[in-house]
Amino acid sequence: MRELEAQVAVLLKRLQELEGRQAKNSHTSNQPPSQDKPWQPKSERQKTGRSSGAQPDHPGNTLKMSAHPDHTVHLSVTGHCTCGQVWDDIPVDTQVTRQVHDLPAWQLQITEYRADVKICPGCHHRQRAPFPTHVTGQVQYGPRVHALTVYLNVAHFVPLERTSEILRALCGARPSDGTIALNLNLAADRLQDFESHLRTALTEQPVLHADETGSPVNGKLQWMHVVSCAQLTFYGQHARRGRAALEDMKILPNYTGILVHDAWSSYFKLPAQHALCGAHLLRELRGLAEHHGQVWAGALREALRTVYHELKAGTLSPEARTAFERRFDELLEEGLLANPAAPPVPGRRGRAKQSHGRNLALRCQQHRCAVLLFLHDRRVPFDNNQAERDVRSWCVKRKVSGGFRSAEGGQNFARIRSYISTLQKQGLSVWEGLVSVFTGDVLMPNFNL
Repeated sequence: MRELEAQVAVLLKRLQELEGRQAKNSHTSNQPPSQDKPWQPKSERQKTGRSSGAQPDHPGNTLKMSAHPDHTVHLSVTGHCTCGQVWDDIPVDTQVTRQVHDLPAWQLQITEYRADVKICPGCHHRQRAPFPTHVTGQVQYGPRVHALTVYLNVAHFVPLERTSEILRALCGARPSDGTIALNLNLAADRLQDFESHLRTALTEQPVLHADETGSPVNGKLQWMHVVSCAQLTFYGQHARRGRAALEDMKILPNYTGILVHDAWSSYFKLPAQHALCGAHLLRELRGLAEHHGQVWAGALREALRTVYHELKAGTLSPEARTAFERRFDELLEEGLLANPAAPPVPGRRGRAKQSHGRNLALRCQQHRCAVLLFLHDRRVPFDNNQAERDVRSWCVKRKVSGGFRSAEGGQNFARIRSYISTLQKQGLSVWEGLVSVFTGDVLMPNFNL
């Protein structure tokens, strides 16, 4: 009878684990949103009572009249008035204006460079006038065509063949896949100085965010890493996810500031001061409370949300902060009591696998300072949204156009994408920046932040 009861207990525990795994989504675990089932997930936002959409004081953003139109079309009143008066004989009283904002017709402009050649009458030396540095072939595309191919492929993840089709439809040019690939290689090569300055600038920031996501290369899983802040973004493509990749990127191994991340073990081996993402913790606590009936997890989640919103609103008192930290420790102890340590499995080497609830409680205890750092340092955000926003574009790229054919292609793409993201964050023109790459005078962002 006792053996039967023990087997039933084991099976019930296994059933609960499987049901919890089946119910996981991006709002109850670290699972990406792309794997969510097709229904509306729950939000962590608190209701404000305001209606959805733009608020009454929202300034809006509408198309405005231009003070300097490129073309003006004059429309005269002709014919006769209903009384028989000829309108041509009547002076204009006033005018009503309307404007149409449209694109000009796209057509390639062909510029022919004619270099004079002269022969010295004395020594018969032949001398040719130099061509501009960006004019290297007898017939070639110009820097704006090159920039547009890179812009479509890297900024908007349009595959090579479709990029060619877009250019053919717009302006009659159809560069080959090989030409676009050469453009990517050339742009990455000319952005080496940018990347060097970017690495140095990131190591000098007080707070950095880090994350990683899968990035297939030639059908095999590799990893795209991001290290960023509000004004700078570094992407690095690498075959490994852990310490080897971080060392090759040459940023975080020398960084001693505050690093916000999602508790990936490799980050804890770095010399930085650590801050853990509170949004990840809330999702995991929700999963334990809703799918495993862990009361302590629900209570800790609500306490954490409350203290975060009070801190954000500026209403968190020192006494409330101290009370929360005391409650935080108490709930973790409850979590450990609710999830006792699993005994060693006879005949199996190594540590016994522990439940998710116990692992989470132990992690919060072990890294208590990193979890609660946002309470004591206003520079530290509650979540790791900065890195997650930066890594999201890579997930979109993976969905739209897949992975890369070679590791070099992934690394080139990462460097160009770092440049584009950094320009966007600083309000600089991505288009002008990419054109400058192909004219030989690279537009550099501000690294002295």
